[in-house]
Amino acid sequence: GKELLLKLVSRGDVLVESFRPGVLERLGLSYERVSAVNPRIVYASVSGFGHTGPYREKGAYDLVVQGYGGIMSITGQPGGVPTRVGVSIGDLAAGLYLASGILAALVARGLTGRGDRIDVSMLDCQVALLENSIVRYGASGEIPGRIGNRHPSITPFEMFPTQDGYIIVCAGNQNLWENFCRVIGREDLLADPRFASNGLRTDNQAALAEILQGVMVKKSTAEWLELLDAAGVPCGPVNNVAQVLKDPQVRSREMVVTIDHPRAGQVQVPGCPVKAREHPPVAAKPSPLLGEHNREVFGWLGLSEADLAELEREGVI
Repeated sequence: GKELLLKLVSRGDVLVESFRPGVLERLGLSYERVSAVNPRIVYASVSGFGHTGPYREKGAYDLVVQGYGGIMSITGQPGGVPTRVGVSIGDLAAGLYLASGILAALVARGLTGRGDRIDVSMLDCQVALLENSIVRYGASGEIPGRIGNRHPSITPFEMFPTQDGYIIVCAGNQNLWENFCRVIGREDLLADPRFASNGLRTDNQAALAEILQGVMVKKSTAEWLELLDAAGVPCGPVNNVAQVLKDPQVRSREMVVTIDHPRAGQVQVPGCPVKAREHPPVAAKPSPLLGEHNREVFGWLGLSEADLAELEREGVI
């Protein structure tokens, strides 16, 4: 098995592994060993806590790193309990940063001729996502907490109930705030000294939210969307998954595709969000079954039919 893997390495561009740190070294497949076979290889590792530091050998799942990384402490309603992000953000962020690091290493390899060793930690990625929470804590010394569905420093920039659901309104500057007040028929708010600037609106967010909630609940989400869009005020509904799948913008961007899976039948899955003119996304295919392409791949490596028959007898393929 090691010999076959090293044959693959000799003609490959990237090796990706997600074992706990130290496993591949014990198997004799360290970066040093692999890069000796192919100095151009990009050897990319993703793990819970990375290959250095006191936690390097700890196991991790998405929820574990969401807790460690602080994101749960700022997610949820004020006074509520820390809340898991509704998608596996610990897994997804690590995968995206890993892909980005691999692509950067491939670009660098085009300049230097050598590959690289990429080490991505799920925890590191959660810390990277804290963005303005870290900056706000450093500037104020106050630990950021759960503030629900509003922005910590822009107001109004939050969710409001409507007659039939919820709407998000983002009045990100003074002009948008003024347009918003005119659309909802509350020009009087423009003269209220509590709301004269974004800073004052943020200081008095609770009082303003109470006023706006009483206004926004008088119309449906669709009615408000039409009015606010016409005025250029950024806004949007709070869709459920079924509504997302039917959304005309999502459909027009081919972000919902149907694949034929050999075992599950027809399955709806997300499309590719990267749209490239020269290299558009290929038609969606299901993930390969375990071992589905073994004979094809081993054929690339020059194994004979006799070799393949022997591997079949050994249960390798």
